This record gives sequence, C-alpha cells and structure tokens, in this order.
Amino acid sequence: MSDQNFDDRKAQAAAWFRELRDQIVAAFEAVEDRHTDGPISDHPAGRFEVSDTKRTAPDGSDAGGGLMSVMRGGRVFEKVGVNVSAVYGQLGDAAQRSLTARKEIPGLESDPRFWASGISLVAHMQNPHVPAVHLNTRMFWTPGAWWFGGGTDLNPCLEYAEDTADFHATLKAHCDPHGADLYPRFKEWADEYFYIPHRKRARGVGGIFYDDHCTGDWDADFAFTQDVGKSFLPAFLAQVEKRRGMAWDGADKEAQLIHRGLYAEYNLVYDRGTKFGLQTGHDPDAVLMSLPPFARWV
Repeated sequence: MSDQNFDDRKAQAAAWFRELRDQIVAAFEAVEDRHTDGPISDHPAGRFEVSDTKRTAPDGSDAGGGLMSVMRGGRVFEKVGVNVSAVYGQLGDAAQRSLTARKEIPGLESDPRFWASGISLVAHMQNPHVPAVHLNTRMFWTPGAWWFGGGTDLNPCLEYAEDTADFHATLKAHCDPHGADLYPRFKEWADEYFYIPHRKRARGVGGIFYDDHCTGDWDADFAFTQDVGKSFLPAFLAQVEKRRGMAWDGADKEAQLIHRGLYAEYNLVYDRGTKFGLQTGHDPDAVLMSLPPFARWV
C-alpha cells in the first residue's frame, strides 16, 4: 500500500483514538456528577484539565504531539489521565528496541521514518474498593510495516472475584466476533506482560494485551482495535458503579497505597510505552501521567 493510501488510514486511526478519548472523558465526568452520596461525595465534582503535548525531534523540530487530559482530586477519581497523540520522525536504535516485540522491522535501515498514534489511560481511584485500571490502543507505521497493539488490565488492591470475572467476560465478548482464539491468546499475553519479575507477581488481575497485530487486512485489524477500545467503558464502569459508594478504613487505604507502589515499579522499569515515549522525545509529563499521586513502600 502506498504512503498516500496509508495517510488516509493514519487519519482514520488518529480520529478514532480522539473519539474514544472524548467518550471516556465525558463518561468519567458524568461518574463524578453522579457520586452525590458516599465517601468523598462532598468534594467538588472532578473535571479534566486539558493541555497540548509536543514531541521534539533530536534536531529540535516539531514531530507531532497530542492532548493530555488529567483529572486530580475528584470524588471518585483521585487521579486519571487520558492521553491521545500522533507522533512521527525517525527511529533510533534504542527507541526501536523499546517499541515492539518484533526483532526486526523490515526496511527500517534504509528508511527509518515512523508514525504512531494512540490513546493511553490510567485511572487511580479514591476508594480502595474500586480498582485502578489501564487502557492503551495504538497504531504504528513504518515504510516497511504497520501494526496495531494495546490492551487493558484491571488493578484492584482489594480483589472481588466476581468483578474480575465480569471484567474478563466483557473483554471476551468484544474479542470473540473477531476470532475465538483472540481472547485466550491475548489474555495469556497480558498475564505474561503485566508481570513484575523482581516481585514474582502480577501487577493486577489481568486483562488482554496484544502487539504487532497485523493480519494483512488493515480494515479488520483496525475494527478489532476499535472493539478493544469500545469494551473499556462497559468493562470498567460496572466496577466503578458497584464499589464507589462502599466505606473504607485506614487499612484499606494502606493496602491501596502499597499496591500502587507495585504499579509505579512496573511502569518505570518494564512498561514498553514508557520507554518508547521517553526515548523518542515525547512530553515527559504525558509519558509519566500513569504514575499514581501517592504510593507507599514497606
């Protein structure tokens, strides 16, 4: 497919990630408005602060950017960020290594251009009974290859088995129309990817993760990535609505803060998106948006 045809595809993907961002921001602010009875309901309803982000190429030129939307200190969300970006430039060796599970990217030595767009979300909640959550979907293009990637995973500090089951069931329902093998394969990949080797434990209760997803049919692969994004609100908001009104005590909050330490360790040491963002010159505040506002280590 020519670069020109892929320009249309890039625009489609970037527009979808922005549309998903808008849906999620509106839904999260609506949750804040609904929380009028329960813990912290006397706080002002949280609202997102939106700012532009920029990527700077090594020569100092502009190389794309996006929007960073962060809500802090809400009634339900203690800190949540929803970022979208579309960046481009040339890949160096370090960025290529952090980019993907691929060992080689065809044609990159002769033409190191790249383009990437996606949405990245991390939510840390006020109530320890409501799980933290992560979502990311993205498209990547080079002159010799293109692929989609991403996933979502649930990170409760106080786990409810029925909530975990419901979260996974929703993801499976959105994956199955694209192939019965996708959910079990990508669930297993998430279990491997969202694992903290130095702690010998998972960072949460899993979800799905996929990378280098290119069947050769761009429309089909894009439709699957859209459905991963569409699964997020029904999968997560069910957890929020069920648990946001529950009372908690100091021990619950302590458990949450310690669990957040695991999350911070993972994102700073292992997360591929964090490494790629920092190594390619993207706005560090946007890249590190995923870190919790407070955490504890014992």
